[in-house]
Amino acid sequence: MQVDEKELERRVEHFQESAKRAGVKLTHQRLEIFREVAASAEHPSAEAVLKALRPAMPTLSLDTVYRTLWLLNDLGLVSTLGPRREVVRFDANLSRHHHYVCSRCGLTRDFESEDLNALPIPESVARFGSIDTMRVEVLGLCRRCARELGEESD
Repeated sequence: MQVDEKELERRVEHFQESAKRAGVKLTHQRLEIFREVAASAEHPSAEAVLKALRPAMPTLSLDTVYRTLWLLNDLGLVSTLGPRREVVRFDANLSRHHHYVCSRCGLTRDFESEDLNALPIPESVARFGSIDTMRVEVLGLCRRCARELGEESD
């Protein structure tokens, strides 16, 4: 499933402006990696991006794709789904709960919320398939990281 051309061009322009503002060199590889992710509605993995680009860019490496995707993530141009970086987290708490995750250091903490448990699952989700459970992942900056960055407010 592809993103429409107008939206793709908007995303690419935003990428180019953001890279320039951040002082990040806009290389051909970075542009094509971003374009591949921006054009897809499938949330591709690094491996899928490499597979799609390799025919036109045979010297492109998986390491370059990963480094570029993490750079794009750090610039706020893409977000991640699932495990953070190379670390997969495991949870033995099988009771109904949600997670707070620090987007900088990866600190992960369980929390319970009756309000979140009571959220109705939108009917539009049913078109993807059946639903077994729902968990909410709240991303933010933990107190320690906020303190280190001088962003903590009391």
